[in-house]
Amino acid sequence: MTGRKALRLLFLAVALGFGGWAVASRWTEVSAGFARLSWPELGGSLLAVVAALVCGMMMWRALLADLGSPLAFRDAAKIFFIGQLGKYIPGSLWPVLAQMEMGRDHAIPRSRSAAAYFLTYPVYLGSGLLTAAVTLPVLAGGSVAKFAWLLLLIPVLAAALHPSVVNWGINLGLRLLRKPPLERPLSRRGVLVACGWAFAGWAAYGTHLALLVHGLGATGPKAALLSVGAFALAWCLGFIVVIAPAGVGVREVAMVAALAPVLSQDTAIAATLCSRLIVSVGDLVCAALAGISARRAALVAAGRSGTSGAVSPSAHESTSGSTSDVTPGPEDSRRE
Repeated sequence: MTGRKALRLLFLAVALGFGGWAVASRWTEVSAGFARLSWPELGGSLLAVVAALVCGMMMWRALLADLGSPLAFRDAAKIFFIGQLGKYIPGSLWPVLAQMEMGRDHAIPRSRSAAAYFLTYPVYLGSGLLTAAVTLPVLAGGSVAKFAWLLLLIPVLAAALHPSVVNWGINLGLRLLRKPPLERPLSRRGVLVACGWAFAGWAAYGTHLALLVHGLGATGPKAALLSVGAFALAWCLGFIVVIAPAGVGVREVAMVAALAPVLSQDTAIAATLCSRLIVSVGDLVCAALAGISARRAALVAAGRSGTSGAVSPSAHESTSGSTSDVTPGPEDSRRE
């Protein structure tokens, strides 16, 4: 076993250990909430989370392709989902380091992997704040008024995501690190495609939360729209308040406030805790499916390679017989 493979296996084992612990440690908190939910609601919520995570992967894949490194769906899923498990390991750089390492298998420069990874956050943040601004102020009213200052970030992020600004910032960082500039700058189309996947992701995350909210007693279009905005607001606030690891605590406060018009405080807390656990399970499911798919593809490719490399006895005999009847030419004589 090579050193690189050993390190990858160690990373995977540690990440899965922390991820499993994150799920198990929250079980006692959410067991009462889960008991009030039906299996179709739980299953549908998990499927919606998986869809949202796939949208996030597609957003990252679109940015990476626009920067010059297109990937097949299976390869992108493996790099993204397995790399994302690093967020459960203490320290914020494990996901990008894992993606940079696995990207080497596909000749993706480290600077390009890092650029695509870090670009996903302003895209998520800008689209998430816009989603919250559209869905929450009228429906949630005063319960989210204390978070209104976040709206000021929308025009700032819109300007910061302009391709000329992004490319200037990335190349400045690379120059400070004494690295060559981007071979292929980010385009406007790349940013728009990434934003489209981000909005699709927020819709899927909102569906996941809406199913939980429905099972806990809040029904109707208002509860569904509030769920979309509540999840987006909670994620954005948790990302901005970097003091809290992975937004723990901060996200729950924002989500409970956004759901206040349709759920009591205790029920809203149950919904937020169930949501966080299901998202963690979704991370593990996506990583497992991506890893299994990539492994099966590798085994199939290895089998085809072995089959194509093997020569049947009859073919060997035919080849031997035909070559023995050929009279050596001048070049063959000189070799002999």
